Amino acid sequence: MPLLRSLPARPRALVAALALGLATALPAHAAGEQFVPIPIYRVGPYAAGGIGQGGGLMDYFELVNRRDGGVNGVKITFEECETQYEVERGVECYERLKNKGPTGATTFNPFSVGIAYAVIERATKDRIPVITPNHGRTDSTDGRVFPYVFPVILNPWSETSAIVNYLAERSGGEAGLKGRKLVVLYHGSPYGKETIPIYELLAKKYGFELTQIEVPHPGNEQQSQWLQIRRIKPDWVVLRGWGVMNPVALKTAKKTGFPADHIIGNVWSNSEDDAQPAGDAAIGYIAATTHPSGQQFPVIQAIRKTVYGAGAGHMDDPARVGSTYYNMGLLDGILHVEAIRVAQARFGKRPLTGEEVRWGFENINLDDKRLAELGATGLMQPIKLSCADHEGGGSVKFTQWDGKQWKVISDWVAADRKLLRPLIEASSTEYAKSKGIAIRDCAKEAGAVAAAK
Repeated sequence: MPLLRSLPARPRALVAALALGLATALPAHAAGEQFVPIPIYRVGPYAAGGIGQGGGLMDYFELVNRRDGGVNGVKITFEECETQYEVERGVECYERLKNKGPTGATTFNPFSVGIAYAVIERATKDRIPVITPNHGRTDSTDGRVFPYVFPVILNPWSETSAIVNYLAERSGGEAGLKGRKLVVLYHGSPYGKETIPIYELLAKKYGFELTQIEVPHPGNEQQSQWLQIRRIKPDWVVLRGWGVMNPVALKTAKKTGFPADHIIGNVWSNSEDDAQPAGDAAIGYIAATTHPSGQQFPVIQAIRKTVYGAGAGHMDDPARVGSTYYNMGLLDGILHVEAIRVAQARFGKRPLTGEEVRWGFENINLDDKRLAELGATGLMQPIKLSCADHEGGGSVKFTQWDGKQWKVISDWVAADRKLLRPLIEASSTEYAKSKGIAIRDCAKEAGAVAAAK
């Protein structure tokens, strides 16, 4: 697969070195390039997600390089590192790639909650922003405590709130949730467990009966869990799954008689790779999403023409371009490039450090006008980040599988961010105390930037 890993040759320096009989090694990345590590997982039970997201991210970088000549002339280089979705391998990838490129790693997106947790302190020390779109540590939304971590678009607690708000709509309002039975079937990992306390909080707030059931990694066997669900007879099952766990859940639900249209998948249970392997058992299944699937968006049409037209695409199966996982990676690429562009406006049109790109992320403002300019209208919700808010979105739409594709069945459903923010700040403040972290004064920082202008 075409990876932008090496420099253009520098003939004069090379000839001079050869003339002197020296084995001169060329640097891995050009001085005028911005390096982004890509810790991917192409093997294992979660490979479909890793391949799709990584492919979308790399294809967007490829588009920007080929169509635009980079970001204001600065090309984006990148390198894959296989993690197999394992924490130890993810940390190894971080350490191996963090110093590459003329300014070191621009960001680190682990595509894994477990890996994200494991590198937060390292990356903070190294001043490299950790980007966790739609996942990660929820209290890192508070940039006052976590300046280098960005659970951008949707943090796990917002996802939980939005799902419950959608169920309230389906029940005739919040009062209609009282007495309802809800089961949350969650992946037995840090990712799966992240939302346990928020479901408990919302159950108390709205008066629904809650049961949370763990499915051990990777989720190939769920018979006992679904027999328990059959005994409970819930109104709804929320599927907080990942990888192979999702189609197994849908097939097992059908065997035990639970209807697919009363299963609500979260944003990591919403892909074609989750529904298609389940066959007829998936028809009617509903899932939350921050981005619809499909190739109809101008930015994807540009990728098909400019990148795949040149044989430079990063998906082995081009038919997956526009799939749910692919479009998630594409959003990630848009956010990366926008952060670099915003940071260049302040620090100069040159390769930037992780610290400078961190500032760029904190000042992203992807409003409707900017999304239209990027060809991403309808692909993603407006995103505005700040010193205090590293999420910026907080809404989802709901889609339903018809046996062949996902159909959007709702408008944007927002999380109750006013309810969640005090909980986020309580958790982040406790973390700050435990680590001896001084909480940032965002107003003071903004004043200093304004004065410098």
